Amino acid sequence: MNTLPSSGAYAAPRAPWAGMFLVLAGLLSVCAAYRIYQHTTAFTVGLDYFSEDFQKYWMTLLYIQLPVLFALGAGIVGWLWHTRDRHLDRLAPAEELRRYFVLIGQLMVFGIIAYLIASTFTEADAAWHQVTVRDTDFTPTHIVLFYFGIPVFIMGAVVAFVYARTRLPQFAKRVSLPFALLVAGPVMIMPNVGFNEWGHTFFYAEELFAAPIHWGFVLLGWSTFAAGGLLVQILSRIVELTKVAGSPAQAEVTQRAPVKQ
Repeated sequence: MNTLPSSGAYAAPRAPWAGMFLVLAGLLSVCAAYRIYQHTTAFTVGLDYFSEDFQKYWMTLLYIQLPVLFALGAGIVGWLWHTRDRHLDRLAPAEELRRYFVLIGQLMVFGIIAYLIASTFTEADAAWHQVTVRDTDFTPTHIVLFYFGIPVFIMGAVVAFVYARTRLPQFAKRVSLPFALLVAGPVMIMPNVGFNEWGHTFFYAEELFAAPIHWGFVLLGWSTFAAGGLLVQILSRIVELTKVAGSPAQAEVTQRAPVKQ
């Protein structure tokens, strides 16, 4: 713990870009590994759910990833809640500004996850059902998309929401409607996934993009419009904080207070 020098200079909070890119590198590596795994095994051991090879190479993957993702998400959310700031009314402007940078980094990761899930894995799933016969709900593309990609998507949204609720006064005092809608979109995909599989089992053997069982997925697209309102809320507060945190009076107060290195 050190104090700022007595020169009166203002030390701007550091953005967590290194951590954000590290998380992104990990996510991209996992997604690339899944895509390579699909490419090499989907047509060799992934065409028959009832075969021993499918159970070995695909269902084993399902049984591992779901508990791991649930434990990871619950652990992160639990840690955020346990370590929440209980004195947000005394939060220094510079520290609040730093936390907004962290939140923006989380939302950027969330957006990149959304792009990967909605493009690479969703289109792969649609193409799969157009060229192969649907036998059960467990296919190579579903195991990656529905039981890995979408849970990661939901986890990213919930973690960012809980971080804001436990670290930032603006979101701790009341629920942000745009933020809540942005989180609700991925969460509400899961009920439609069940409806989608039920419909494909009994009504639509082929993958028709305009089928009524796909209409519920539009909720995810609509929820992204809420990102604009959330961005306005975040940037408006950041503008206020930059005016206060860098002012001479605040710099003088910050000099006398210990800051984290």
